[in-house]
Amino acid sequence: MMVREATRHQPWYDTKGTASTMSTLPASLPGGTWTLGDMTVTRFGFGAMQLAGPGVMGPPADHDGALAVLREAVELGITHIDTADAYGPHTTNQLIREALHPYPDPLHIVTKVGATRDEQGGWPPARRPDQLRRAVRENLENLGTDTLDLVNLRLGDAQGPVPGSLAEAFETLLELQRQGVIRHLGVSNATPEQVAEARTLAPIVSVQNMYNLAHRHDDELIDELAEAGIAYVPFFPLGGFTPLQSSALTAVAARLEATPMAVALAWLLRRSPNILLIPGTSSVAHLRQNITGAALTLSDDDLTELDKIDR
Repeated sequence: MMVREATRHQPWYDTKGTASTMSTLPASLPGGTWTLGDMTVTRFGFGAMQLAGPGVMGPPADHDGALAVLREAVELGITHIDTADAYGPHTTNQLIREALHPYPDPLHIVTKVGATRDEQGGWPPARRPDQLRRAVRENLENLGTDTLDLVNLRLGDAQGPVPGSLAEAFETLLELQRQGVIRHLGVSNATPEQVAEARTLAPIVSVQNMYNLAHRHDDELIDELAEAGIAYVPFFPLGGFTPLQSSALTAVAARLEATPMAVALAWLLRRSPNILLIPGTSSVAHLRQNITGAALTLSDDDLTELDKIDR
């Protein structure tokens, strides 16, 4: 097993963008930073899921392009990459390792365990102790590190959170944390009750759930976590919109001369200081567009109009 090595002097990390390539980007990443336990990360992160092939299965069509996106993300200052060894499976972690290892000191990689892949591309749960230990081992091996910065326990299923105790699965990860192979813990796709249960078992530093302008069921949870200093990481910033909701968002975006994704990302950053973004893409140009979009300034009138989107 390879040990995580720290360096700030790899050529791809130190390369400076020219004025012509960097001029459209904000001077710094939108949202500033947040502290996950003892780790400081940019609130604007990068989600690696889209680097795998269609349906998050197999290798990407453009291998070199996937490496370029990862390297560009770090060059632009992103220090928070979200992944899972189930993506591919193994694909995104192997790409991250190829592109970025040995990892620079500021970079923190967040992964998930608790689900695997089947031949049909489904996401069957894998939360037995033996399955979780194997998943952690595979994350370590494919990322080329001896410690995982943050592991989120994925709960529920592809349709969303499912009520039930997480104790057995979470205690398995706690055991691995005590062994030193996991630095911090979080939960994903979880109900508020499961978040509360996890917090009774051990400190957590993040919750990763579906949340956006049209799906705000976690409003109360976000505020509670903000008071406790725990990050909330929404996935699918444009996921689950009805045609009517999409039309309303598009109308606001058109008035602001922005894209719907830009408005959605900017709104999430404005919603609460503990919200971290992990938009994914397989395109360097799209990565830059997401950063620029998230820096969009929303007025109080804009927020009032967005709050009228049916949810």
